[in-house]
Amino acid sequence: MKNRRLLAALFATPLTVMTLGTATVAQAAGPDLQVESLVLSRGTVAVSSLNTVPVTITMEGSAKPSDFDTFYVEFKRSAGSGPDGELYSMPLKLIKGTLDDGTWQGVVNVPSTVNGTIKATRVIAGEHYYGCTNCAIDYPVAVDGPPLTVNGTHIPKITGTATPAVVPIGKPVTITWRITDSQTGKPYGTRIKALVGRENTCVEGFLENVLSDTNGVVTIKNSSNYGWYCLAVPGKPAPFAHTAIYPKSSTTVSATPSKTSAPVGTIVPVNGTAPYAAGCTINLQRLYGATAWRTVGTAKVRTSARFTLNAQPSYRGNIPYRAQLPACHDIVAATSKAFTIRGI
Repeated sequence: MKNRRLLAALFATPLTVMTLGTATVAQAAGPDLQVESLVLSRGTVAVSSLNTVPVTITMEGSAKPSDFDTFYVEFKRSAGSGPDGELYSMPLKLIKGTLDDGTWQGVVNVPSTVNGTIKATRVIAGEHYYGCTNCAIDYPVAVDGPPLTVNGTHIPKITGTATPAVVPIGKPVTITWRITDSQTGKPYGTRIKALVGRENTCVEGFLENVLSDTNGVVTIKNSSNYGWYCLAVPGKPAPFAHTAIYPKSSTTVSATPSKTSAPVGTIVPVNGTAPYAAGCTINLQRLYGATAWRTVGTAKVRTSARFTLNAQPSYRGNIPYRAQLPACHDIVAATSKAFTIRGI
């Protein structure tokens, strides 16, 4: 998929050099790294669609003997509008000298999704592994630059839809992913390698390899819906062009008053459950007239999925109530069956 003529033209662009002096070590433990300079083999790249363009990074500095002799560079967005705001390099390995006074070199594979300007912000010990929650904080050294301008075109766009549109929690759902060219709105016309995951696998890196059809479509069927679904295009060392969706889910709210009758003005606890809605607001609503339900009290759903609301009959006679769960997170609004408390 790589455009050889594009790469040949890019190799003719000039070097970008940033002399850093002694960088500040963000943590006292670990290698005593001092970055004297970072050099990029070019300051501007043009990259299209699902391709990546390698840019060589050369680092000079010193790192006292430790368990680490390999480093990687973290880039962050400083300008532009690409969908990705960060990028990691491949390992920088010692190619000349010693740890006390050496030169390290590696590449950063630049995708179109970082369109704009990205800037080297940290040098980190070890290698970057996608989904490793500790790797990104191993003895980082803050640096300022150099910037890299990325002219990304035909940037991939990923959309996901759930079928049915609202799925009862625990019931089957089908997720359909589409990878298209954001510039033309059309598929790329080739089968695309992708990674799919659900819930914690989306952030921990244990994603499943799949292959789209020629329309860029990936279909995933799950027997039990709940939570977060994600898709990413694999890259080195980390995926790019990634997104996630929360399918709209429905739950069942139940509510029962502790008493069915009480003297006017007496507080009557109403106990109920709202599965999977822990932390969400739950409302006690009273019927005014024939159709107007108005909120007369609120509470929070506890971690046990239970809640308690307080009703207070204000007149003699039968008073209709219900518990109402407003839309919360990915759960659509739901109400309990109406119940009556008789004021006496």
